Amino acid sequence: MRTIMLVDDSATILLSISSILSKAGYGVEKAANAELALQKFTAGVKVDLLITDLNMPGMNGIELIREVRKLPAYKFMPILFLTTESQQSRKLEAKEAGASGWIVKPATADELLNTIKLVLK
Repeated sequence: MRTIMLVDDSATILLSISSILSKAGYGVEKAANAELALQKFTAGVKVDLLITDLNMPGMNGIELIREVRKLPAYKFMPILFLTTESQQSRKLEAKEAGASGWIVKPATADELLNTIKLVLK
């Protein structure tokens, strides 16, 4: 079973997306902010994909991606951004930090799962 780390400061988003992922057969690790997610990564959690929000209190999603990419075990893991922003400059910044793709909220379950399938090939 593939495991996905989901990072978002919205409890509603964490609940709804983790439900979609679980029903689709994925294991789900959740973190309510980037700092908690980074703690899980440095503690050695094993995940196949990171999906992170951009705008969170404290460390934002781009900063999280930069930190995760420094960890040898996660240098090439796919990372998706899940955010309400669709600015080209933010997409470019995320890509330069190491993001593999971008999902704009609100995404349908099909959009989410299809994008995940593409990056987990």
